Amino acid sequence: MSFSPDIIERLARARADLRMGVPIVLTGDGQALLVLAAETLTDTRLCDLRALPGTPVLVLTSRRAETLKARAYDGDVARILLPSDAGLAWVLSIANPDDDLRSPMKGPLASDRDGPATLHRAATQLVKTAQLLPAAVVLPLADAARFAMEHGLTVIPADLAAPHLAATSPLHPVAHARLPMAAAEAGRLHIFRPEDGGEEHYAIEIGRPPRDKPVLARLHSACFTGDVLGSLKCDCGPQLRGALAQMGAEGTGVLLYLNQEGRGIGLANKMRAYSLQDQGFDTVEANHRLGFEDDERDFRIGAKILKEMGFSSVRLLTNNPRKIEMMEKTGISVAERVPLKVGETVQNRAYLATKAAKSGHLL
Repeated sequence: MSFSPDIIERLARARADLRMGVPIVLTGDGQALLVLAAETLTDTRLCDLRALPGTPVLVLTSRRAETLKARAYDGDVARILLPSDAGLAWVLSIANPDDDLRSPMKGPLASDRDGPATLHRAATQLVKTAQLLPAAVVLPLADAARFAMEHGLTVIPADLAAPHLAATSPLHPVAHARLPMAAAEAGRLHIFRPEDGGEEHYAIEIGRPPRDKPVLARLHSACFTGDVLGSLKCDCGPQLRGALAQMGAEGTGVLLYLNQEGRGIGLANKMRAYSLQDQGFDTVEANHRLGFEDDERDFRIGAKILKEMGFSSVRLLTNNPRKIEMMEKTGISVAERVPLKVGETVQNRAYLATKAAKSGHLL
């Protein structure tokens, strides 16, 4: 029978559980961890966790650990032992940098270095892909199968999950229809849905571009603040409208609108980063203090959509060399880089300078 969820469906369920504050169980290498996202942890569940045998650990990425001057013995993650008197406020103060400047001395923080950190690493990856702060409170379980069944928890075998956490989910076309726009009356909107239950992505096709020639294309990551609200803190809105206008003027083109808000960290975390920028940190520093990398986006999604639509070569509207590199690696030839320098304001000048200096954008 095919009614039981497969690993992709179980991962989607696990992400939803973590976002709601429900624990999950990670298993592998003869071990098991009870995992709760630090951001959605409650006093009640923390109290119940402490009533179980063992010592709880707060798992952080090395980026967040570096900010806290905590030891990341496992390279990309740090396992911080919860003090016996640590409550929810302490956990949140370690996971969330919101009050770092008001209360910079968080320690001393004792790091666990015993045993493998494979499951701890998977815990932070799962929480991150749920677009929560990349921090998890975990506790070893002796009889994971019984515990999970007793409490109705989702169980994720780490070895089965690992390939899917590292890969880009397959995408399938769902629907498309004619969409006249201000930039071009000959517009068509295509919707693509990933198998992993993630957000849908869109392709805006202008005219009828031939599939055997390089198409004018742009990979545009969703930016609610810039695209919809006209934010002056970034250049996203002007880039979106400028790319569509150029495609309209040429008569053909494809704009891929990828739902990867905030460089892939989600709108809530993006607002946290904006708050940190108001405290004086640049965009890269803000991401690192939150526990994220400079850029968490996956541009392979764009390549998959282009291939699904029949394109193999592009003239790429971008200032970001990383997009070119990713296109080439995934089998999409970049025949030409077309610069897109628009939208500089007094408010975003420092942001654009940081993108050029730290992220290699050609501005």
